[in-house]
Amino acid sequence: MKAALIGLPQSGKSTVFSAVTGAAPDPYAPPEPRHAVVKISDVRLDYLTKLEKPKKYTEATINFVDIPGVALDDPKGRDDWRRLLPEIRQAEVLVVVVREFDNPSVPAYRQRVDAKADLAIVWDELVFADLEAVTNRVEKLGKSLHKPTKTQDADKREHALLLKCQAALEASEPLSNVISHDERRQVSSFAFVTDKPIVVVRNISEDAETTDDVWDVPHAEAVMTLKAEMESEIAQLPPEDRPAFMEEMGLAESALDRLIKTCYEACGLISFLTMGPEEVRAWTIRRGATAVEAAGKIHTDLARSFIRAETVAFDDLVAHKDMKGAKAAGRVRKEGKTYVVQDGDVMLILANP
Repeated sequence: MKAALIGLPQSGKSTVFSAVTGAAPDPYAPPEPRHAVVKISDVRLDYLTKLEKPKKYTEATINFVDIPGVALDDPKGRDDWRRLLPEIRQAEVLVVVVREFDNPSVPAYRQRVDAKADLAIVWDELVFADLEAVTNRVEKLGKSLHKPTKTQDADKREHALLLKCQAALEASEPLSNVISHDERRQVSSFAFVTDKPIVVVRNISEDAETTDDVWDVPHAEAVMTLKAEMESEIAQLPPEDRPAFMEEMGLAESALDRLIKTCYEACGLISFLTMGPEEVRAWTIRRGATAVEAAGKIHTDLARSFIRAETVAFDDLVAHKDMKGAKAAGRVRKEGKTYVVQDGDVMLILANP
C-alpha cells in the first residue's frame, strides 16, 4: 500500500513522516517527494515464526510518501502542486495533515492556526485537480463524438460518465460517492484523487489533550490526533529505548502502528498469513476478497490452478498450539474459490502442478 502525506506548509507533515518512518527530519531537504518503505509489525507473524522456524520472515509493508507542502496562493506554488499531482495520484490513501499546534518559531501558513480552514483549502485543491482533468477530457471527447470511429460507442459512454463526474465535482462532491465499481474501472486511468480514501491527521502540541473526537469531515474515512514532534523524537531513539519512553508519555501504541491501522481500515484492507519451512509471510488484501483472489496475491499461477485452501483462524491455531493440534480439533477447514478470507486467516493454498 502507498500512502501520500499531504498538507499545507508548516503543518508539520514532514514531522509526521519522520514520526512514522523513523527518517531523520531534514529542514533543508529539496522540495521533492520523500519515500520510505516501512515494515508492518504483526504479533501473529511473530507467533508463526516461533512455531515454524522458517528460513525467511516477510512482513507486509507500506510505502509512505512525503509530498512537499506548497503555497497555493502563489503562482510558483501552483506550478509545483501540478507537478506533484502525479505522485499523489499513485497513492491508494491520502493522509492529510492539518496544524493544530502553536509554535512562534514556526510561523503558521497565512499567519493563523485554523485546522478546519486548512482542511477546506486542501479539499478544494483535490476537487479542482479532478475537475480540471475531467473538463479537459470532456471537451476533447465532445469534439469527436459525432465522428464515426471504432471507439464511438465507448467514447459516448465515457463522455456520459465524465459529465456525471463533472457535475459532482462542481458541487464539491467526492467522486467516491458517485462512481460505481464498474464505472471505476472505466475511468481508472485518471486515478482521481477524490475517489481515494482520506485520513485526516490533526497535528497537536505535546501539552494538548489527545482526543480522537470526530470532526464534521464528510469526505474523510477517519480522523486521528498525533503529537508529531514528540512522536518524531521517539522514532529517533534506539528501538530498545522506545517502549519505556512511550509508557512515560502515556502512549499505548506508536504513531506508526496507529496510522497503519487507520489507513488499513480506511482502505478496507486485511491481512492473511502463510507459513511453511521456507517462509512465514503476511499478505495484504481487500476485505471481502475470496480464497482464489488470495491465491492470486501469492502468485497468479496459484489462482489459475486453484484447488482449495486449507484455512484456520489464527486464534484457533494459538488455542490448539499448532497446525497439528488445530487439525485434530477439526478447526482446519477446506475452503473453495468463493470463500471470503477473514483477517488473520492462516492459509495453505493447494493447486494443480
